[in-house]
Amino acid sequence: MTRRIIHSSRVLITGASSGIGRALAIELARQGARLVLNARRLDRLQAVADESQTAGGQVALAVGDVTRADDRAAALAAAERRFGGLDVLVNNAGVSAWGRFEQAAPERLRQIMEVNFFALAEMTRAALPLLARGQNPLVVNIASILGHRGIPLQSEYCASKFAVRGFSEALRAELAKQHIDLLVVSPGSTESEFFDHLIEKAGEMPWRTQPKTPAAVVAQKIVRAIELGRHEIVPSRRGKLLVWLNRLAPRLVDRWMERYG
Repeated sequence: MTRRIIHSSRVLITGASSGIGRALAIELARQGARLVLNARRLDRLQAVADESQTAGGQVALAVGDVTRADDRAAALAAAERRFGGLDVLVNNAGVSAWGRFEQAAPERLRQIMEVNFFALAEMTRAALPLLARGQNPLVVNIASILGHRGIPLQSEYCASKFAVRGFSEALRAELAKQHIDLLVVSPGSTESEFFDHLIEKAGEMPWRTQPKTPAAVVAQKIVRAIELGRHEIVPSRRGKLLVWLNRLAPRLVDRWMERYG
């Protein structure tokens, strides 16, 4: 288990303009991290950069779409140019949709997998040479509690997050000899704009009104896990309960989920 000091660490965060990405940038900045922030929206990204600098961090912006190879390369180049390298990569960018699988066009699945899985994998691949030269290097993959247990009406999102967890477990073993660690974070419902920007929404979400964990709390737990060298965390109590129930009584959870299918 590798313990890390956040101060002066060079961290690249994708999807940093809102939600967990934004909260994580500010929390890391409070501890003196040097940040490269990536997202598509310049105005929102600049606002996060201003907050992070006020909190005590140094910030470089890398506006771009993580599904584009050139934009991924530009974000990594910004880390090397501004800070001389990279210590931590946080793959946080993600999208989702809501609706029955059989009624969706094939493009919905492909778009979600492109952002949530393929872009994450390729950003990681591109970052490995920089990370190999970093200080206590680490990849942080933001998965989801829905990568432990699938739910109806978000089948594509669940599939992408299961893929992230499987990829992460395999890659962690491959990177061990290079002394590059890998942390998987599986948040549950989080207070953010995530569900305001679904790529498709067919009907109302029955659990939209359920309690959500503040993004700042999730960010604090991620930073603590980075410091302690953890390999996987589930930041919410409700998420931990779902994982536990699914392991103990999967048929019971199946029947519960069938109510919403």
